[in-house]
Amino acid sequence: MNNAPGTGVPRTALAAIPIAVMLFALSQTAGAQALANQSVDDRLNMLMRVVDEQQKQINSLEQQVVNLEMSQRGRGLSGPATGPDGTTVAEQPGADGLPVPLPPLAQVSPGAPAPGSATGTATGVPVTPPTPDESSNSSGATAGGLPAASDGSGAGAVGQTQKAAQPVRTQSEEAVAQQQNAALFAHSLTFDWGISDTYYDRRQLQLSGFLALDAIFLGNINLGETKSHQVMADLDTRYGLTDRISVDVDVPYIYRHSNFIVGGAGGAANTLSDASANSSDIGDVNFGIYYQFLKETNNLPDLVGSLRIKAPTGSSPFGIKLQQVDADNTNLVAPSKLPTGTGFWNITAGMSVLKTYDPVVLFGSLSYTYNVARSFADISSVEGQTEPATVKLGDIVQFGGGVALAFSDKDSASISYTMALEPESETKAPGSSYSKVPGSETAAAALNFGLNHVVNKHLTINGSVSVGLTPDAPNFVVGVRFPYTF
Repeated sequence: MNNAPGTGVPRTALAAIPIAVMLFALSQTAGAQALANQSVDDRLNMLMRVVDEQQKQINSLEQQVVNLEMSQRGRGLSGPATGPDGTTVAEQPGADGLPVPLPPLAQVSPGAPAPGSATGTATGVPVTPPTPDESSNSSGATAGGLPAASDGSGAGAVGQTQKAAQPVRTQSEEAVAQQQNAALFAHSLTFDWGISDTYYDRRQLQLSGFLALDAIFLGNINLGETKSHQVMADLDTRYGLTDRISVDVDVPYIYRHSNFIVGGAGGAANTLSDASANSSDIGDVNFGIYYQFLKETNNLPDLVGSLRIKAPTGSSPFGIKLQQVDADNTNLVAPSKLPTGTGFWNITAGMSVLKTYDPVVLFGSLSYTYNVARSFADISSVEGQTEPATVKLGDIVQFGGGVALAFSDKDSASISYTMALEPESETKAPGSSYSKVPGSETAAAALNFGLNHVVNKHLTINGSVSVGLTPDAPNFVVGVRFPYTF
C-alpha cells in the first residue's frame, strides 16, 4: 500500500475525498435542475432529504479518515461512535496531541433557512417564501412538514402548547363532568333519557278535639301516615352551540301513587283505614342555557354558569279538594287527584365548579331559585269552599359538593351532599297583605351516591341513589339515566 508522504495515510483513501466532493457537487447540480419543475413544497422536502443523505455520507468519510490515522499510530478504536440521530460520528480526541477532526455539517431542520442565508435552502438554492395559501398542502401540513394550526392562524405550536396545558380526562371522568355540569360544550346533540322513583313516608299525630281549661285535651288522638311513590320519566335534550355555550330542554312525565292511612275507624283510635289516589300527567317543562366561564387547566377548574326557567305545565296542587272516602272513619280524607307540578314559574341561576386530579374529580355547586308569585282562583282544599288568593313560595338556596373516583377508563363512582333551604311561603287574599303560612319552611338535605359506566363513545349509563337526611327530604330516590351523544 502506498502512503502519502509524511502522513501515513493510504493514497486510495485520500483520493476518495476529492471523488466524494465531486460527487457531492454533481448531486447538487442535478438536484437543482430537478427542482426547477417542482412546487415549492416538493422542492423543500426533497432538498431536505438530499441534505440529510449527503451529511451522513460526509460523516462516514470523516470517520474513515480518523480511523485510518488512529490505526497508523497504533491507537485503534473500540467501535464507531453514534450521534443522537443514530448516525456514525467521529470520537472526540483525547489528550494525545491528535488534530481535532472536522465537525459535522450543521443539520438543517425541515422548513428552516440555511445558516447564513435568510432566504435560501440548505443546498443554497434560493426560493421564494410561500404564501399562506401555498404553504399548506391537502393534508393540513405546512411546507416545512409541521402541522398547520386548525384555526388558520399559523400558530400551531402555540395551540398545541395550550391544549397540552389542559388536563386529559378519561372517558369516565368526562362522564362525571357532563353529569355534574349538565352541559355539552361541543357541536353535538345528546338525548338524555332517565327514570327515577321518589319515595316519601310521612307520619304525623292528628288531634281532633279541643283544650278544656287550657290544659285538658278532649277529643281523638290518631296517628296518620302517608306513603307516596313518584315515578318520573324524562327526556333531556342538550345541544352545544359553541365550545362555551350549551342549551337544553327537559320534558318530564310523572306518575304518582299515594296511600293515606289513618286510625279512628269505628271510633277506635287503634283501628286503621286507608285510601289510595293515583295520577299521571306531564310535569313541569324546564329549559336552560349554560356558559363556561373557565375551561379546566392544570391550575384552574371548570367554572360553568347556568340559567334555567321552569314553566307550570304540570297540574297545580291548588284547588284540589279533600274527600271523605270512608263513611265509618271521619278522620280519613284523601285528595280527588294528585298534582304533577308546582303551579309556579321559577328562575334558577347557578354556578358549578369541577377540578380533575386524576383519578379523582372534585365538584361543587351553588344555586338560587326565584319563585314567581301567582294568583289562583281557588287555593282551598275544603269541599264546597272557594278561596281566591295570591301565593308566593319561598325562594330556594341550594348548595352541595362531592367527589368522584375513576376506577378505570370507563367506570367511576361518586358521593356528594346537597342541601336546599326554603323559607316560609306567603299568601295574600284579594285586598289584603301577605301573611306567612305556618310550617311551610323547609330544609332538605340528602346524601347522594352514583355509579357511571361508559358503554362506548356514544352511550353512558349513570345510576344514582339519594338518601334523605332530614324530614323534609324524600326517604330515597333511585334513578338511572342513559345519555346518548351523536
